[in-house]
Amino acid sequence: MPDSFFIEVNCQQKNHDGERICGDVFLSQRVIGEDRTIVVLSDGMGHGVKANILATLTATMALNFTKEHKEIHTIAEIIMNTLPICSVRQMSYSTFTIVDIDHHGETQILEYDNPETFIMRGKERFEPHWQCVVLQSSKNAGKELKYCSFKPQKEDRIVMWSDGISQSGMGSKEYPFGWKVESARDFVERIVKHEPDISARKLSSKVVNMAFVNDGYHPKDDTSSATIYFREPRKLLICTGPPFEKENDAVLASTFKEFRGKKIISGATTGDIISRELKLEITDSFEFTDPDLPPISYMDGADLITEGILTLSKTTEILNQFNESTTLGKGPADTIVKLILDSDDIDFIIGTGINIAHQDPSLPVELEIRRTVVKRMAQVLQDKFLKEVKLTFI
Repeated sequence: MPDSFFIEVNCQQKNHDGERICGDVFLSQRVIGEDRTIVVLSDGMGHGVKANILATLTATMALNFTKEHKEIHTIAEIIMNTLPICSVRQMSYSTFTIVDIDHHGETQILEYDNPETFIMRGKERFEPHWQCVVLQSSKNAGKELKYCSFKPQKEDRIVMWSDGISQSGMGSKEYPFGWKVESARDFVERIVKHEPDISARKLSSKVVNMAFVNDGYHPKDDTSSATIYFREPRKLLICTGPPFEKENDAVLASTFKEFRGKKIISGATTGDIISRELKLEITDSFEFTDPDLPPISYMDGADLITEGILTLSKTTEILNQFNESTTLGKGPADTIVKLILDSDDIDFIIGTGINIAHQDPSLPVELEIRRTVVKRMAQVLQDKFLKEVKLTFI
């Protein structure tokens, strides 16, 4: 990925009123080794479980075939030939939008029957050259897809949505024919001009919430809005564990001091080393915001200081279970998760010195060694949250 920007991806959804499962499915994956990010949004016919099954099948195939560099005609044909036939409507149907981002080159968008993807370049609209792709096989002859390709720039945004957005408010006095794509575009444009650095997560939320309001707080369809934002990376440093050799204490402290971004120290020994080397005082807090964890501490230059392995283990647990409806508390692990979610590039410096406290055989078995905990967290951050993660052992 170019050093000049980070690719933030987020999707927000609301289910059809009364449904416990969403009929829209959103998938994203960073293809390690190829410097590619693939994003898919699919809308299955109807709503509820049946729609979700159709959309899941479609989105999974779209993601896998795109990852394998299949031709766009091939992807569309296989998806449409594979979908099961609805016993009521006697047809198989699921829309999809596929965005394939080469981090060093072109971004390609393939779209079938979703509302047209909206692209902004900074505060202005950007219109790529859309092409019409017509399928030729006997089963799908005449079906049309849209395709475009362009080279993204920093501050570009790609916004895609299901028709729960464009059709929201249909039948109401204000929007008798629905909100329409153009109104949704105007809404996004106003937001970006007012908040030029708005995150993908926040922009997606605003679009979905506006559609929710249009529908009188009772969505008449599954509603999804996904945003891809090419922007300046937000950096976070997490230092945990004492260095293996004492002479590297100064290196750890210097790296911490020079880092440009948010900074977390996880571990009392790590905090003591950095405060000693930088001649800074640590102030302990006695406010227990999480009954499972020791309270946080404070030091100039650090955004957060916590206990070590227990806190990191709980942070990993929260990240594993996290979804868009998760409510974070005020505890140390919750605060680390908040800082992580607001960051893009996450650097870990892991000390490999043995901490005597963790060699006590009476401690619970699940108290894993530091590097194992950090590696698990890094894997979740890469796979689930598409973060750029770097591990440095010292």
